[in-house]
Amino acid sequence: MGRQIRVRGGALAVALVLGLSGCAGSTGGAAGEPDGKAGGKPSGKASAPAPSAPAGGGKPAAGDVLPGMVTAAVARTRLAGLKVAKPGTMAGYSRDKFTHWAEQGNKCDTREVVLKRDGSGVTQDAECRAVSGSWKSLYDGSATTDAGKLDIDHMVPLAEAWRSGAAGWDAARRKAFANDLTHPQLLAVSAASNRSKGDQSPDLWQPTDKGSWCQYGRAWTVVKSDYGLTITEPERAMLTTMIDTCGR
Repeated sequence: MGRQIRVRGGALAVALVLGLSGCAGSTGGAAGEPDGKAGGKPSGKASAPAPSAPAGGGKPAAGDVLPGMVTAAVARTRLAGLKVAKPGTMAGYSRDKFTHWAEQGNKCDTREVVLKRDGSGVTQDAECRAVSGSWKSLYDGSATTDAGKLDIDHMVPLAEAWRSGAAGWDAARRKAFANDLTHPQLLAVSAASNRSKGDQSPDLWQPTDKGSWCQYGRAWTVVKSDYGLTITEPERAMLTTMIDTCGR
């Protein structure tokens, strides 16, 4: 995975009113392909088209820990509408093509904003670093008061996005995807669970805490739908299983 490097750049300004045109973590870092890795330096403002902001202003709804979620019924409809295709090639892929973490103002970058959002009683220092608080990892139920033990996961990993359509995006759209705070794309989870997940799709990796499957399946579906990414048949089957844990 490479060592996590904290970077800052120009403030991210995604044009959320435009329509569609088509796993990041702690300061420690580790080997592998989890979404906890840092990319290159942010390169100014992102102006590529992005999905419309979901209802709720990007804040988690009651019962959910992720922003921009939809009901199980809506998720099933979204899932049925996704295009099924074989995974694309990884040729040309680099995490550096998905610039993160972008600066979000007040000395905070995307990682720090997510840590603040997903924790309880979080306090930050003058550099916006989380110095206290508590977090519970959705994927495995583990709890911690040490932000350094958390990764910021990309729900749909960057490499998985590349294989399912992001290879054709421009740099600004990839940056918007990697720093999306309004859709259910970013989540603070235990470093162990994030690095176990790597860049795998739901048919190849599932959270060990099955109580999270309802949220996980809906979130993955929303992100793939909003960004116009494809899925495979095994992926669709597992997403159906996950969403079915929500009930009707």
